[in-house]
Amino acid sequence: MSDAAQPSAAEVRAAAEAVKAALDRHLDAVERRSGEDDPAVYAAFNDLAATAEAYDELLYDVYDEVTPFEIPGDDTLPAYAGPEEPSALSVMIRRDYAVVEPQRLLAQAQRVADLDPDVDTPPGTAAAAVGNVGGSVHAALGVIFGEYEPDEIASRHKEFGLEEGDSTLWVTAAEDPAEPGEWLAAPFEQADPQRVICRFDVSAVFDEEQDLDDGDDDADDVDDVDDGDDVLDVDADDDADGAPERGGGGGPASSPKR
Repeated sequence: MSDAAQPSAAEVRAAAEAVKAALDRHLDAVERRSGEDDPAVYAAFNDLAATAEAYDELLYDVYDEVTPFEIPGDDTLPAYAGPEEPSALSVMIRRDYAVVEPQRLLAQAQRVADLDPDVDTPPGTAAAAVGNVGGSVHAALGVIFGEYEPDEIASRHKEFGLEEGDSTLWVTAAEDPAEPGEWLAAPFEQADPQRVICRFDVSAVFDEEQDLDDGDDDADDVDDVDDGDDVLDVDADDDADGAPERGGGGGPASSPKR
């Protein structure tokens, strides 16, 4: 941060006062809550988190100090505000991939193009000619995703030189079915979190959290084992047979979030 943009001590003090006010509003909303998913409590929570984060940043910029509070990320959905009996649904899916083996991707795309000379390639690419589709990652991705269904790519991603990242699936409610072509120009701008019926997430973060939990359990198990002679040896083959394998879906989905 440049000297010109450096915040002042007065700004830090104002941010602290904003946190105090946000705390009061949050407590007031909690005391007056009308139910488990009261939107007023949700709004007050977000406001408190935002003001606390702003104060923490200013405190660090001016005084090189931090607060002892951990500001949670906003990874939950607001209270459902859609129709009680939806007559239409939109399913929104995002899957991230990294191209880790470009040569494998190019070879697979060229094989598809060789088998189907009429295969489409992205217009304007250097490899728009089918005979050269295996020479451009851009064109190869267009061929692969044009030839295979998204679910098939998800289950066979390694064959195409891809590595899975995070993914999420939202099932959202609508009042009426959309007209043909109505949202094609901006397909995701109507992703209203308050109309999400259920949501499923897949991320390596969940695997890491599970590993940490398992590590704690293992430590507890070690502490519980007696030093006596009644401890049985476990066959190494049994451990190998019982080891879970990660499935093609990229790990366990999180619980549906509302």
